Amino acid sequence: MKRMHKHALAVLLCALPLSVLAESAPLSDLPVHEQVDSALDRHLNVLNAASRLQIDRVNRRKRESGEYEYTLLGGIAKDNFVTPAENYHDWEVALERPLRLPGKARIDTEIGAAGVARGENALGDARHEASRTLLRLWFNWQRERTQITQWQEQVDILGQQAMLTEKRIKAGDAPRMESNQVSAASALAAVSLQQARLRAELAASELARQFVAIKLPDDIPRLEPQPIPHGIAYWRQIILDHNHELGQIQAESRIREKIAERARAERMPDPTVGVRYSSQLGGNQRVSGIYVSIPLPSGLRSANADNAAHEAQMATDREQALRIRLDGDIYTAYTQAVNAYQIWQQARDAAVALRQNADLAARAYVLGESSLGETLVARRQALEASLSENLARLDANEARYRLQLDAHQLWVDPDHHEAH
Repeated sequence: MKRMHKHALAVLLCALPLSVLAESAPLSDLPVHEQVDSALDRHLNVLNAASRLQIDRVNRRKRESGEYEYTLLGGIAKDNFVTPAENYHDWEVALERPLRLPGKARIDTEIGAAGVARGENALGDARHEASRTLLRLWFNWQRERTQITQWQEQVDILGQQAMLTEKRIKAGDAPRMESNQVSAASALAAVSLQQARLRAELAASELARQFVAIKLPDDIPRLEPQPIPHGIAYWRQIILDHNHELGQIQAESRIREKIAERARAERMPDPTVGVRYSSQLGGNQRVSGIYVSIPLPSGLRSANADNAAHEAQMATDREQALRIRLDGDIYTAYTQAVNAYQIWQQARDAAVALRQNADLAARAYVLGESSLGETLVARRQALEASLSENLARLDANEARYRLQLDAHQLWVDPDHHEAH
């Protein structure tokens, strides 16, 4: 029975698309996912956006409750008559409150909700931008680490070449000047190695300074780039559907529209309703009643409504401008990812050919069929080709991850709606 279950599981796995299996596999050339969550949560821009969201939620409560409050009025007076015996002390008390018309209360509630939506999208956008920064710094550090490895290999190979050259010189098969050539090449490689170590240290420092929770590993596996699935239409749609910057400005447009609607509604002033009670003639006369006061509107209310309408139109125009910019950004990110994969393929083929040529030149030198200069040139070309291949590999992987990050297929947003 267990064997049948294993067989069924194997069949199921084979039937799954490769893209599904790839998405479920751990991304071992990226930071640990738990560290990424912690690093993004602690990023200053994300913390500021989270605080801003709390303010937006408080502002929503303020708009829902309204700005009007009860006012308690009171007064005392003395009536002086010709006959002192007829002098009286009168007093009056009143309680009043402006009443927000029902339509205005609804609009204020909608403005508060849109403000919270804007804050939530601002938090998501801050986290997304921090994710982009983390991805960029991570791959910058990987590039420098890769160059350290490449130059260390070159130093080691030149060290072996120096020993081989010294043996040939002692045997009389090579001139003394070849020793100087190897020494010079080794010195240049050592300088390049030291420069690469310095750049890697600076890159690691920058990454650690911005993202304290990220622990840099000793070794990172070399993952081959994967081709970009789907066409640009797919990526454009999914990126726009999950774009927090667009969601933020859409919420801002809605806020401006509602503020304009609120300004139009404000042309009808809110009434003030009160109750009053007074004692006159020394308590012989008691008066109670209800009163209403309504401000008489002026041109200021109409001007405020016109201003709000223009601001709403400006917000709509900004949204359209953002869509144009995002469309260009998506095209650039997609084109870079597709071409980076093709460039890596070409760099890989060139590196394989030049490494084979370097090995052949080394054998020819041992057999006395090639000069040391030709061997060193072949080694240098192989090194440059290997560097180009590895850097192209990292470029391709970073471009693919950047595209997936923009599509919210990489790492998790604060609302946890997207899967890792």
